[in-house]
Amino acid sequence: MILTGPEIVESARDGRISISPFNRDQVNPNSYNVCLGETLITYTDSVIDAYRPNRTDATKIDSSGFVLEPDQLYLGHTVEEVGSDVFVPLLFGRSSVGRLGLFVEITAPIGDIGFHGQWTLMLSAVRPLRVYPGMKIGQIMFFDTLGDIEPYSGKYQGAVGPQESRYWRDKLGQL
Repeated sequence: MILTGPEIVESARDGRISISPFNRDQVNPNSYNVCLGETLITYTDSVIDAYRPNRTDATKIDSSGFVLEPDQLYLGHTVEEVGSDVFVPLLFGRSSVGRLGLFVEITAPIGDIGFHGQWTLMLSAVRPLRVYPGMKIGQIMFFDTLGDIEPYSGKYQGAVGPQESRYWRDKLGQL
């Protein structure tokens, strides 16, 4: 089951969902809009290596915006810290942003029960596109669960700002 807007509001009020800052105007019929934070990260090496840490460059987006270029992966983040110990959150791009040619979170929309923090957004533009800090960029839906819950306690817990891949840490654990 997917939570409706009124149930998202009630769940945020009683603590089953945490959204900070919470803005009632960002509640939709069955989702909550999230906004783009001010920091973007890009990988700087010509080849990204899944088994090693990769160098990155961080950019702050000011009020004049920032132009996302095609053929470049940008890691952004939500302004809001969002999480739940009860519901499964899923983050998708907003259709109005998709219609501008921006892909948001198309490969990893599912969040884990128990994760709390700012969400890293994987952004990819079809054409050059100017984005702005604070713009509504995505929406999170919350799904009810069935079965015992084992809360997330992984490597991205408590994230603040965009987080580069830590996949290489998984590989170290296998050595």
